[in-house]
Amino acid sequence: MGNIELYLTVNHPTSAAGTVGVLGILRRMSPEALSELISKIAHNLVAAGQAGTLTDELIPPVDKLTVMRPKDRAHGDWASNIAMQLAKKAGMKPRDLAEPFAAALTEADGIKSVEVAGPGFINITLDSASAAAVVDQVLNAPADEHGISTYGRNTHLAGKTLNLEFVSANPTGPIHIGGTRWAATGDSMARVLEANGAKVVREYYFNDHGEQINRFAKSLVAAWAHDNNLGDAGYQTETPFDGYKGAYIDEIARRVEAEAKADGVDLTALQHEDQGLNADGEPIGESDSEVREEFRKRAVPMMFDEIRKSMKDFRVNFDVWFHENSLYQDGEVDRAIEVLRERGDIYEKDGATWFESTKHGDDKDRVILKSNGEFAYFAADIAYYWNKRHRATDPADVAIYMLGADHHGYIGRMMAMCAAFGDKPGENMQILIGQLVNVLKDGRAVRMSKRAGNVVTIDDLVEAIGVDASRYSLARTDYNSPVDIDLNLLASHSNDNPVYYVQYAHARSCNVDRNAEAAGISYEGADLSLLDTEADGEVLAALAQWPALVTLAGDARAPHRVAHYLEDLAAAYHKWYNVERVVPMALTDPETRGDEEARKALEIAKNPEPARAAARLKLNDAVRNVIAAGLDLLGVSSPEKM
Repeated sequence: MGNIELYLTVNHPTSAAGTVGVLGILRRMSPEALSELISKIAHNLVAAGQAGTLTDELIPPVDKLTVMRPKDRAHGDWASNIAMQLAKKAGMKPRDLAEPFAAALTEADGIKSVEVAGPGFINITLDSASAAAVVDQVLNAPADEHGISTYGRNTHLAGKTLNLEFVSANPTGPIHIGGTRWAATGDSMARVLEANGAKVVREYYFNDHGEQINRFAKSLVAAWAHDNNLGDAGYQTETPFDGYKGAYIDEIARRVEAEAKADGVDLTALQHEDQGLNADGEPIGESDSEVREEFRKRAVPMMFDEIRKSMKDFRVNFDVWFHENSLYQDGEVDRAIEVLRERGDIYEKDGATWFESTKHGDDKDRVILKSNGEFAYFAADIAYYWNKRHRATDPADVAIYMLGADHHGYIGRMMAMCAAFGDKPGENMQILIGQLVNVLKDGRAVRMSKRAGNVVTIDDLVEAIGVDASRYSLARTDYNSPVDIDLNLLASHSNDNPVYYVQYAHARSCNVDRNAEAAGISYEGADLSLLDTEADGEVLAALAQWPALVTLAGDARAPHRVAHYLEDLAAAYHKWYNVERVVPMALTDPETRGDEEARKALEIAKNPEPARAAARLKLNDAVRNVIAAGLDLLGVSSPEKM
């Protein structure tokens, strides 16, 4: 899993600290505090005339200053490239500008030493007490109503309502693996945005208006007719050429039949109309008949219920279940089009109504009302966005759409529509496109589902590896990239399995607590300045980076960064666990015989004095809290035993 090598651009949205405030923050030690201190020093150097031609206006805001964790610990705890960032603006050589920065940093409370290296890097080494102060910061953070630590959460996005629409699979079948990825990623993203203070409305959009519902109903009628040998009665018994297949179709058809019978409805007594074959000799199936309508009105709610249950079982709870059909029933489509007409973006041509989307960057204008009087699909998109932005309850400041890999062509027209309403594309409307998921077992692609035919569904995945592994594995990869889900790996209890690796770190920390309690070790007498070993330092640095990581993951819409952070933290913790002890143990290592320095180091590691043991227990518990908080953002459990 590797060492912690996170390079973070630190956002500090809620701070307005002056010099004293910055130094106070520094005593708690975090990369955010260093960024604020470096910013303050830059402005002080300008005021003192020690920064050449640099002016206050040319100094980047704090959230653009970068504090790095060096790959080589010999280079210090943290590093800044501020001198190289500002040298050209100052008209100075980077190293010459770095020297006064280093001198000022050396005077700061909590910093042990500073050196200028290479072309102008500023390497910073903290004193051990300052570095370890993050432990109390973690442990003193209050827990939320679910018992999860609030360390790392912020109010960065407070006051904003973000409407996050994801999954939104058609109610014509089970949720396939692509929709499952959006369920894991979307819900994790919502949790991360909430950790940044945003109000998030999780929304599912049911496409329950249009031809796909007709095809679904026709497929069900054909399945029912086939099961009841109704071919001779004029029913189409073969699945329509554009219909839906899979065992679930037969299952739903039988459920509709049973429900209708219980309600006293004889399906065979309803009018039906066999439309014969199309030009290619393929059966069309049921048209607008009574029997098709009976199947539609009963089966679609059944699929709604299945989807809701699958989402709930996957730990995804939506705030809004929005039905496309309501846009037409409530007149929202007509109203939204009228708004665009009033803004001068609607025109008539060839008997159709057009949206002049080329005015707003689209590659061509779009039909929204066909010459035959039917609405084009895009008409509902227009009304839906307008509804999100202007609904009475929780109107969206930002409408985020999470769409499948086949929706790239929609971006231009959607952003044009956003602009036509007077909103800012990329700000008020944000579109995220997810890539494909490949499911592998024994090195081969898994394609068949017992229930849904030639696809893998959400229920198939959960049955194979469980909810935790499913959610984690789908959320840990950037949605912009394809992802391979190896069922064998994710079902294994090995360090190569990332979710097991992280969850085991949490379980291991809980076991340390149990052993410490049995040995009578508590926080009493803890001296955090004794957390001074290299292993201690790696864990402390990882803990210090968690708040900035939460902000970064929210701003970048990147919940996968949470998973990567957790894997790095777990790696640092497992390494620490293997070399440091909380509960003392007898020294029996023969390799230290005769080597007093090695024996002393081993005794500190394996047989710590009470103050050090208590400090290590606190460090252990800080790791436990942060791992639990991170897993919670991904909707994954934190087991106490494994």
